[in-house]
Amino acid sequence: MKKVFKNLDEQIEILQNKGLVINDTEKTKNILLKENYFFINGYRHLFMEKKGHFIEGTTFEELYAMFMFDRKIRNIFFKNLLIVENNIKSLISYTLSKQYGYKEKDYLNIDNFTADSIKTRQVKDVLNKVARQIRVNGSQHAATMHYITNYGYVPLWILVKVMSFGIITEFYDIFKHQDKQTIADIYKTDTQTLSIYLHILANYRNLCAHEDILYNHKTQKPIPDSKYHQALNIPKQDEEYIYGKDDLFSVIIILKQMLSESEFKELANEIDYEISLLEAKTEILPVNHFTHHIGFPDNWRDIIEL
Repeated sequence: MKKVFKNLDEQIEILQNKGLVINDTEKTKNILLKENYFFINGYRHLFMEKKGHFIEGTTFEELYAMFMFDRKIRNIFFKNLLIVENNIKSLISYTLSKQYGYKEKDYLNIDNFTADSIKTRQVKDVLNKVARQIRVNGSQHAATMHYITNYGYVPLWILVKVMSFGIITEFYDIFKHQDKQTIADIYKTDTQTLSIYLHILANYRNLCAHEDILYNHKTQKPIPDSKYHQALNIPKQDEEYIYGKDDLFSVIIILKQMLSESEFKELANEIDYEISLLEAKTEILPVNHFTHHIGFPDNWRDIIEL
């Protein structure tokens, strides 16, 4: 079916025809105008019956509350993902600079990276991407321009600041095993697990930065089973944990391992506060209906003390 433009009255009519209760038409129009019907409508599945209609009694206010909940937790995750991104960039720049030197001709030497023949092309591609960051940002970013102008090179601790989390993740993937392990040891994990974590976090960081719907996003690859899955006694289906593998709670498990204790506690408390606000604004369904959809087990807060 061809999609055509719908004005605000038509948008409200569509929602009402699907059984959504509109208590204040003008207020609803204002919200739809500012927030975009398409994005708010992206949360309708949480309130719908199998026939494609809203559960009887569902109000626009409840639908909008879920929209706002997703926005609030997206902002909470985003600021914490930026902390991890900065930490990883610092660890990478320190590890490589200490091992190979601080000028790009030294730290970007192809001999400093994995000699695995399967990854030969990957190594060259990633190093080209990193070198491009110097060319692109050399005259555009104040810090890189300062070093090029005054010293003739860009140290890695400056370069990482203009590299995306995605490129940083690819950069880590081509390191020699011992360099990977040096960084993985900081997080008390192995190199393969840390690589999975970084790819997931880079993906979620971009989702948050572009205000995409967060609550139902699934990771491309599940995270490995962890002590947290077991300690929380998360139920299994077909021998797989049903929460914390490829959902938003899997990001919580990752951040538990990559944030400081105080940072993680603040993150959890902020999310818990937003869940309590959502609970107060949604009467048609229990709050765990929504938290289960984002992958949170009922005892999720116990992870703080683990």
